[in-house]
Amino acid sequence: MRIDVMAFRFFIYILLLNITTCLAQVKDSIADHQKETVDTVLVKNLMIKDSIVDGSAHTVKVIEAEIDSLSVKNLQDLEIAAKYDDKWYKELYSNALFDSVYKSVTELDYQPVAYPELPTDTLKARLKALDAKTPFNVAYNPSLESVIKSYLKNRRELLQRLITLSAFYFPMFETELDKHDIPLEIKYLAIVESALKPRAKSRVGATGLWQFMFSTGRMYGLDVSSYVDERCDPIMSTEAAAKYLSKLYEIFGDWDLALAAYNSGPGNVTKAIRRSGGYQNYWNIRHNLPRETAGYLPAFLANMYIFEYAEEHGFVKSKPEFAYFETDTVKVKQMITLDQVSEVTGTPIEQLQFLNPSYKLDIIPFIKEEDYVLRLPVQVMGDFVNNEEKIYAFAKAEFDKREKPLPQFFKANDRIRYKVKSGDYLGKISRQYGVRVSDIKQWNGLRSNNLKIGQRLTIYPRKPYVAPQTVQATSSKPVKSKPITGEIVTYTVKSGDTLWGISQKFPGVSVQNIKEWNGISGNDLKPGMKLKIAKG
Repeated sequence: MRIDVMAFRFFIYILLLNITTCLAQVKDSIADHQKETVDTVLVKNLMIKDSIVDGSAHTVKVIEAEIDSLSVKNLQDLEIAAKYDDKWYKELYSNALFDSVYKSVTELDYQPVAYPELPTDTLKARLKALDAKTPFNVAYNPSLESVIKSYLKNRRELLQRLITLSAFYFPMFETELDKHDIPLEIKYLAIVESALKPRAKSRVGATGLWQFMFSTGRMYGLDVSSYVDERCDPIMSTEAAAKYLSKLYEIFGDWDLALAAYNSGPGNVTKAIRRSGGYQNYWNIRHNLPRETAGYLPAFLANMYIFEYAEEHGFVKSKPEFAYFETDTVKVKQMITLDQVSEVTGTPIEQLQFLNPSYKLDIIPFIKEEDYVLRLPVQVMGDFVNNEEKIYAFAKAEFDKREKPLPQFFKANDRIRYKVKSGDYLGKISRQYGVRVSDIKQWNGLRSNNLKIGQRLTIYPRKPYVAPQTVQATSSKPVKSKPITGEIVTYTVKSGDTLWGISQKFPGVSVQNIKEWNGISGNDLKPGMKLKIAKG
């Protein structure tokens, strides 16, 4: 009887050991499954039989997915923030901020403003503290109080948006200003000048974050050509602004007058000094300055105060989607478009436009004597540099196609007329019709990303377009996508895959082929998605 009990215990021990081993194998199999699709785990490099279709055997060759060398590291925090992208891009490409700030400067009336949340005594104390630590004359006066309270009462939403944008630009501004021994508070000047819009353009042609006129920009090394406007480059224009302001301070010996001269020119400031009888204090000569310049310094000082005391007034200082130091540049070795870079790296076109605002047509030219660079997020830079040869080959092939006459190149597409609506921007419209931003700009002769509500755009959609029933279609029958023929394989999308990266795995297959065969309009892919591909 004792021998039977021992045998039973031994049997139970072996059984438990086997169960533990099986569970471990199942766990390993699940982990492997996260890295490979079910097809590749079960039948890697094998031929499987599928007898489901028509009751007869069909042979399907499963191609193992390879990790794309151009994969983008998709971080979870970006995925969580994705739902805010549309609002963020709209913010970056809207001109409403610039128009609103310009209007506020030119229409200041300095009338008393009732704003009990900021008692005059509190404002005086804060301005005194600010005056003690800056080289600007921030002494209290009723006109400045009027501007500050007017902004806080009537422009809170505008100010919050500017504070959010400033988190991206201000660290870069401070670095450049410090290099030239310029007061760091000058960063607030870009608020008044451009509302932090790198492609802002005034009614008289001043352009960029620091609003350089063509001649002044050229004087300080900012090149302007058909492809490039370096007045829109954040770093180059900030360096030029620092040099120009240094020269103006050298002339006037007073930062208030230097800012006035920056806005209206040194000649207007010296004329105002003469007309005032020799006064050299900004507030004493203000009435003799051009209207816009008369409101310039009060607007600058008001913004300085509000930004310095933002939290005390209930504004939120948030972290930007990415900081300027989280980007890097690479010198281009061949002409390439931002659309092409977006396609091969998976970086949204709006993000590339935001980081590269000096390229007027979203095309980076290659000129031996010039150092034109592409700015990318740091997590994408390695992939781009490691695959430059393949990327430039892809870009060249794209340009070769575009050399064909426009009607011949687009004859397979229906032409539509699109009416711009509130909230539209080029990246949004391009995704809607499966085309590139540079295409829309080329078709419509656009030299910037600025759009006006009600504006009509000519679009040649890449995918069939069906007009709403309430609108009579102006084109012929919708174009059918190119049918998929030949030996068809199934490709399972993995994390980090891009359309361009997948097309490189199959000779003779283009990104557009994959889009047409699988009904894809944009460039977005999701892990696990099944793509039909015809082998050439």
